[in-house]
Amino acid sequence: MTAQIAFSPEELARASTEAMWKEDSASQGLGMEIVRVSPGEAVLAMTIRPDMVNGHGIAHGGFIFLLADSAFAFACNSRNERTVAAQCNISFIRPGKLGDRLVATAREISKTGRSGIYDVRVTANDVAIAELRGHSRSLGGVWVPTEKTAPSE
Repeated sequence: MTAQIAFSPEELARASTEAMWKEDSASQGLGMEIVRVSPGEAVLAMTIRPDMVNGHGIAHGGFIFLLADSAFAFACNSRNERTVAAQCNISFIRPGKLGDRLVATAREISKTGRSGIYDVRVTANDVAIAELRGHSRSLGGVWVPTEKTAPSE
């Protein structure tokens, strides 16, 4: 016989992230890394490669958006609810450059029912280069079972 032990919110955020990361070929393929995750928050990083630079010699805005969107996705899925973006708006503040390590920090602003609002700041060398606001919608379903099994004595 086994006993059921509930996940802490931090454990659930990590487990949800691990499950989602296994299925996220896009973020992995772009060389993103998960720096940290907690309930309603996620930090991801990515280095700007030569194939991510546009004709102006700066980071293509699409790649900056992808990093911000991935951080947003991991933040809004960190509560073990399968969630997608409903809408996003990004403002580019400064250019990213070849070789920059971009860090996207997403945090939950509001979560009510199936809807959420998240802000994501993308920085290079601790200087903001973009700000994204994302609206999420939960689809139903979970990434991991909500209880873990421990052997009983």
